[in-house]
Amino acid sequence: MNAVEMLRASNGKFVTVTFVKKDGTLRTLNGRLGVIKHLKGGVSNLDPHQYTVVYDVVNKGYRAVNNSTIQSVKCGDKVYT
Repeated sequence: MNAVEMLRASNGKFVTVTFVKKDGTLRTLNGRLGVIKHLKGGVSNLDPHQYTVVYDVVNKGYRAVNNSTIQSVKCGDKVYT
C-alpha cells in the first residue's frame, strides 16, 4: 500500500500528512477526508489522480495535497513514510 492508497483508505478517520507545498516548503497537515459540511457549492477542477483534498481541522479549510509530494501519512497506528 502506498501513501495515496493509505490516505484514501482512511474512511473519514483523522490523518496526519506531511508533504511539500507548491512553494517548496514542508507542511504537516492534520485533517480528514470526506468532510462535506463546509462546502459552498460548485465542482472541484482538481485532477483526482494528482491531488487529494483534505479538510484541515486546525485551520478549518480544505487543502489540496499533491500526491507526488507526499512524504508521510499517519492514520491511527499505521505510518507510511
